[in-house]
Amino acid sequence: MKENTASRLRVMALGGVDEIGKNMYVFEYEDDIVVIDCGSIFPKEDMLGVDLVIPDVSYLVSKRKNVRGYLLTHGHEDHIGATPYILRQVPAPLYGTKLTLALVELKLKEHRIAGIPMNVVSPRDEVRLGKFTAKFIHVSHSIAGACAIALTCPAGTVLFSGDFKVDYTPIDGEIIDLQTLAGLGEQGVMALMCESTNVERPGHTMSELKVGQTFEKCFEEAAGRVIVAMFASNIHRMQMVIDNGIRFGRRVCFIGRSMVNVSHVAMEIGELRIPEGWLIDQDDLDRFPDSNILVMTTGSQGEPMAGLTRMAYAEHRKLQIRPTDTVIISATPIPGNEKFISRVINQLYRCGAQVVYSAMDQVHVSGHACQEELKLMHALVRPKYFIPIHGEYRMLWQHAELAESMGMDRHNIVLPEIGQVIEMNADTLALGEVVPSGTVLVDGLGVGDVGNVVLRDRKHLSEDGLIITVMAIDRDEARLVSGPDIISRGFIYVRENEDIIDNTRELVREILSASDLNGDNWPDLKNRIKDEVHRFIFEKIKRNPMVLPIILDV
Repeated sequence: MKENTASRLRVMALGGVDEIGKNMYVFEYEDDIVVIDCGSIFPKEDMLGVDLVIPDVSYLVSKRKNVRGYLLTHGHEDHIGATPYILRQVPAPLYGTKLTLALVELKLKEHRIAGIPMNVVSPRDEVRLGKFTAKFIHVSHSIAGACAIALTCPAGTVLFSGDFKVDYTPIDGEIIDLQTLAGLGEQGVMALMCESTNVERPGHTMSELKVGQTFEKCFEEAAGRVIVAMFASNIHRMQMVIDNGIRFGRRVCFIGRSMVNVSHVAMEIGELRIPEGWLIDQDDLDRFPDSNILVMTTGSQGEPMAGLTRMAYAEHRKLQIRPTDTVIISATPIPGNEKFISRVINQLYRCGAQVVYSAMDQVHVSGHACQEELKLMHALVRPKYFIPIHGEYRMLWQHAELAESMGMDRHNIVLPEIGQVIEMNADTLALGEVVPSGTVLVDGLGVGDVGNVVLRDRKHLSEDGLIITVMAIDRDEARLVSGPDIISRGFIYVRENEDIIDNTRELVREILSASDLNGDNWPDLKNRIKDEVHRFIFEKIKRNPMVLPIILDV
């Protein structure tokens, strides 16, 4: 007898596996689809000029009428950064906690997207979406309002951990809801989808209170201004820094677009509290002694245009680093950003500042669970199936081994691939088809218009430069009117290599004299110029610039 596949829950990751970021997970049961998270990721080094990378949602576009809603675990960019781009293609109601939706609303306003229903939920709230019921469960993380989600349909319950850690002394006093997690375990969980970011680290993640002690010491010892660079979304740490600053008599100033925007949103909804009179504008910094100033800014990852970088290189219009400043970089490098941060730290030292960063002191703790916390999650939930998520492939693999070491049957563990459908019910776990998936590149206002060919050309230009041959031809008289002129950009310095330029010009002139300028096949002529110039330059100096012939018809 053939099994009824309609009774299976279909789960697929459109991002967030074999990578850290771009989190997006689709849950499909019969005609109902629910999406958890809608994140972006930083572009890789070879994605020249690209601002943002988001998931390919072709599958959702094809089934947009079935999408019942987006459930957001928390407000970090790798979980909400793609919302304005994807909601434009597949609009549906949003569900999340107060701060999460406030940050999303800010993004939608910037992109002028209106009409998306936004439903604020609190921990332990349940929402009904077609045949799905979603229960939000409070967890500790490095941003307020983080939640795990228990998603139930007729096939069974899936617990989606979101990003979490087990902090018994969190800044807001709200400990992870272990009681609800244990209750789900008692009722029976079909599958656990759990983050894997810190699975390589043994033990427990340190409490945020440890960072507070380091900040207290830094404020006590600082003689001049204190400048703190951190992620704008870490509201709990921001509150802790502000409280310490005010205790030591320091006025608070926010610098950096995202820092200003997020802090204002957090203050409006009551997640960030600054007493009256203690918040000042950057124009008022010189009205107070340096010993009474606390600046909170962006740039903890060494981003070229962020506040801290511009201060360090004296490019900020209001604030430059002074030898009396204490600069605290309250973050650890995201993989790939290490050299950017090193450059900024070196420049801060050149300015004479006192610099405190993660290699020197405990100014940052992770918001992700280490091995013992992951084991606690597995022990409480006791799922039948396990799908590790949110991590590079080695992390997913090690998380699978951790689950197996706790008694999980290896046949009940699936290491997901982006676009691979996983089908499950209480009796079976199987792989389905692979749906369209991948990455979409955002460059300025363009979404998806930069592909491999464009990136290849940008890489070519960045490595080898460009040589342009410009000529004007009278087609009717079949004669060269002017040129050829040779223009070099990023290839050679023309004044010191006039012989190569002259020889290239002469080569193009010879090609033109041997060609039928009255013919219609100018694309072939351009290709011949390109090939011959390329061959000539490579023979001369073993370089491989991009050659661009331009023919003007006069």
